[in-house]
Amino acid sequence: MTGDAIEFTNQQLTEQIEDLKKELGEQKHLAEERLNQIHYLQADFDNFRRWSEKERGSIVTLANEHLIGDLLVILDDFDRALPALEQEENRQGIQMIQKKLVKILNEYGLQPIECMGKRFDPNLHEVLCKERCDKEPDTIIEEIGKGYHLKSKVIRPSKVKISEKNSGTVGEQNE
Repeated sequence: MTGDAIEFTNQQLTEQIEDLKKELGEQKHLAEERLNQIHYLQADFDNFRRWSEKERGSIVTLANEHLIGDLLVILDDFDRALPALEQEENRQGIQMIQKKLVKILNEYGLQPIECMGKRFDPNLHEVLCKERCDKEPDTIIEEIGKGYHLKSKVIRPSKVKISEKNSGTVGEQNE
């Protein structure tokens, strides 16, 4: 081989090395793009999984809400029946059944709305009537129907009587 031939092969080898380096850079870039796509797909899948779990939970909660709403009628019947029972042993038996029902409903997140002596809140209470008295206006003075919330959602507002400002003497006119 002559010196020109060796020089020519060195030049070819250098060009091939440069081409291979360029191709390697392109392949690295393509691999990084594919890896980013995989990360995005994985994040999308995680978001979808979290969304579907949340959706499934809300479907179960909604189903529970309807069932518990229907059971509240029975709970109301217990509240009305207990005072009317004359025999003590019958009353105790009915109270035991009522306590079991309340316990089960509490385990599902049902809680009564406490309202006596509190200020009227339209999100929690439904006003059925007003009464003039010396208490602060819009204070709940009587609970007519018990209200409940399931976890954080009101499923039945309390039916209440609230105080109205006592205007003083009857027949007095404002001037």
